Amino acid sequence: MVTTKYDGSVDEADLRRADSLGREVFSDVANKWALLIIEALGERTLRFSELRDEVDGISHKMLTQNLRMLERYGLLERTVYPTVPPRVEYRLTEPGQALRATIEGLCDWTHRYIGHIEDSRRRFDS
Repeated sequence: MVTTKYDGSVDEADLRRADSLGREVFSDVANKWALLIIEALGERTLRFSELRDEVDGISHKMLTQNLRMLERYGLLERTVYPTVPPRVEYRLTEPGQALRATIEGLCDWTHRYIGHIEDSRRRFDS
Protein backbone atom coordinates (compact mmCIF):
# COMPACT_ATOMS: atom_id res chain seq x y z
CA MET A 1 0.00 0.00 0.00
CA VAL A 2 1.36 3.40 -0.97
CA THR A 3 0.64 5.94 1.70
CA THR A 4 -0.05 9.49 0.63
CA LYS A 5 1.24 12.29 2.85
CA TYR A 6 -1.16 15.06 3.79
CA ASP A 7 0.13 18.39 2.51
CA GLY A 8 -2.66 20.57 3.92
CA SER A 9 -4.37 21.18 0.59
CA VAL A 10 -8.11 20.86 0.06
CA ASP A 11 -7.40 18.51 -2.85
CA GLU A 12 -6.08 15.90 -0.40
CA ALA A 13 -9.64 15.32 0.85
CA ASP A 14 -11.18 15.12 -2.65
CA LEU A 15 -12.45 11.55 -2.97
CA ARG A 16 -12.80 11.92 -6.74
CA ARG A 17 -9.03 12.27 -7.17
CA ALA A 18 -7.21 8.95 -7.49
CA ASP A 19 -4.11 10.34 -5.76
CA SER A 20 -5.84 11.96 -2.78
CA LEU A 21 -5.31 10.94 0.81
CA GLY A 22 -9.08 11.19 1.24
CA ARG A 23 -9.60 8.39 -1.30
CA GLU A 24 -7.00 6.23 0.45
CA VAL A 25 -8.71 6.69 3.81
CA PHE A 26 -12.16 6.17 2.31
CA SER A 27 -11.04 3.00 0.55
CA ASP A 28 -9.57 1.52 3.72
CA VAL A 29 -12.33 2.52 6.14
CA ALA A 30 -15.32 1.81 3.86
CA ASN A 31 -14.89 -1.96 3.85
CA LYS A 32 -17.50 -4.25 5.34
CA TRP A 33 -15.33 -5.49 8.20
CA ALA A 34 -14.21 -2.04 9.34
CA LEU A 35 -17.79 -0.76 9.27
CA LEU A 36 -19.04 -3.77 11.22
CA ILE A 37 -16.24 -3.46 13.80
CA ILE A 38 -17.05 0.22 14.36
CA GLU A 39 -20.75 -0.58 14.69
CA ALA A 40 -20.02 -3.46 17.10
CA LEU A 41 -17.82 -1.33 19.33
CA GLY A 42 -20.38 1.43 19.64
CA GLU A 43 -19.82 3.16 22.95
CA ARG A 44 -18.39 0.04 24.55
CA THR A 45 -14.92 -1.23 25.27
CA LEU A 46 -14.45 -4.79 24.01
CA ARG A 47 -11.73 -7.40 24.03
CA PHE A 48 -10.56 -9.10 20.83
CA SER A 49 -12.58 -12.28 21.45
CA GLU A 50 -15.71 -10.25 22.27
CA LEU A 51 -15.33 -8.33 19.01
CA ARG A 52 -14.87 -11.56 17.07
CA ASP A 53 -18.10 -12.87 18.63
CA GLU A 54 -19.95 -9.63 17.79
CA VAL A 55 -18.91 -9.60 14.11
CA ASP A 56 -20.26 -12.88 12.80
CA GLY A 57 -18.11 -14.48 10.11
CA ILE A 58 -14.94 -12.43 10.55
CA SER A 59 -11.71 -14.40 10.65
CA HIS A 60 -8.97 -13.85 13.22
CA LYS A 61 -6.73 -12.49 10.44
CA MET A 62 -9.31 -10.01 9.08
CA LEU A 63 -10.19 -8.78 12.56
CA THR A 64 -6.51 -8.24 13.35
CA GLN A 65 -5.84 -6.42 10.06
CA ASN A 66 -8.85 -4.15 10.41
CA LEU A 67 -8.18 -3.35 14.07
CA ARG A 68 -4.62 -2.33 13.18
CA MET A 69 -5.83 -0.17 10.30
CA LEU A 70 -8.49 1.53 12.45
CA GLU A 71 -5.91 2.14 15.18
CA ARG A 72 -3.46 3.56 12.61
CA TYR A 73 -6.12 6.02 11.45
CA GLY A 74 -6.89 7.02 15.03
CA LEU A 75 -10.44 5.68 14.94
CA LEU A 76 -9.96 3.26 17.80
CA GLU A 77 -7.72 3.01 20.79
CA ARG A 78 -6.01 -0.20 21.86
CA THR A 79 -5.16 -0.68 25.53
CA VAL A 80 -2.87 -3.51 26.64
CA TYR A 81 -2.91 -4.54 30.30
CA PRO A 82 0.23 -6.17 31.73
CA THR A 83 -1.38 -9.42 32.82
CA VAL A 84 -0.69 -13.05 32.00
CA PRO A 85 -2.07 -13.66 29.47
CA PRO A 86 -2.12 -10.05 28.24
CA ARG A 87 -5.53 -8.41 28.20
CA VAL A 88 -6.17 -6.11 25.22
CA GLU A 89 -9.21 -3.86 24.91
CA TYR A 90 -10.49 -1.70 22.08
CA ARG A 91 -12.68 1.39 22.14
CA LEU A 92 -13.62 4.06 19.60
CA THR A 93 -11.96 7.46 19.75
CA GLU A 94 -13.85 10.69 19.12
CA PRO A 95 -13.31 10.50 15.33
CA GLY A 96 -14.36 6.84 15.47
CA GLN A 97 -17.57 7.80 17.29
CA ALA A 98 -18.24 10.47 14.65
CA LEU A 99 -17.83 7.88 11.89
CA ARG A 100 -20.09 5.53 13.83
CA ALA A 101 -22.91 8.08 13.58
CA THR A 102 -22.57 7.94 9.79
CA ILE A 103 -22.52 4.13 9.85
CA GLU A 104 -25.69 4.11 11.96
CA GLY A 105 -27.35 6.13 9.18
CA LEU A 106 -26.31 3.49 6.67
CA CYS A 107 -27.66 0.76 8.96
CA ASP A 108 -30.97 2.63 9.33
CA TRP A 109 -31.16 3.00 5.54
CA THR A 110 -30.57 -0.74 5.13
CA HIS A 111 -33.33 -1.62 7.61
CA ARG A 112 -35.73 0.81 5.98
CA TYR A 113 -35.19 -0.33 2.39
CA ILE A 114 -34.24 -4.01 2.68
CA GLY A 115 -37.72 -5.11 1.53
CA HIS A 116 -37.60 -2.79 -1.47
CA ILE A 117 -34.11 -3.98 -2.38
CA GLU A 118 -35.07 -7.64 -2.12
CA ASP A 119 -38.17 -7.07 -4.29
CA SER A 120 -36.02 -5.32 -6.91
CA ARG A 121 -33.42 -8.09 -6.87
CA ARG A 122 -36.12 -10.71 -7.35
CA ARG A 123 -37.64 -8.80 -10.31
CA PHE A 124 -34.21 -8.19 -11.86
CA ASP A 125 -33.13 -11.84 -11.50
CA SER A 126 -36.33 -13.26 -13.05
